[in-house]
Amino acid sequence: MYYATIINRLAQRGITPDIPPSPNRKTRRSCDSALYFERNLVARRFNKRNHFRALATRYDKLAINFLAGVHLASAVILINGRS
Repeated sequence: MYYATIINRLAQRGITPDIPPSPNRKTRRSCDSALYFERNLVARRFNKRNHFRALATRYDKLAINFLAGVHLASAVILINGRS
């Protein structure tokens, strides 16, 4: 699906898109760079969690055990660095 179609659908629903325009566009669209950076940062943090196999495949049957795994993985990510 083209970005223009996605952006138009978002605008119809009253959602402000954060998708930055490509640098070779003739007409530049405005984009809130700070908001894009923050959302990208959050998405990357959640994706780091998927490097832990038990969390990515949801091996645990009980929610409490899964939550403990999320906490453990978050602690490991925090200890290993903020990149």
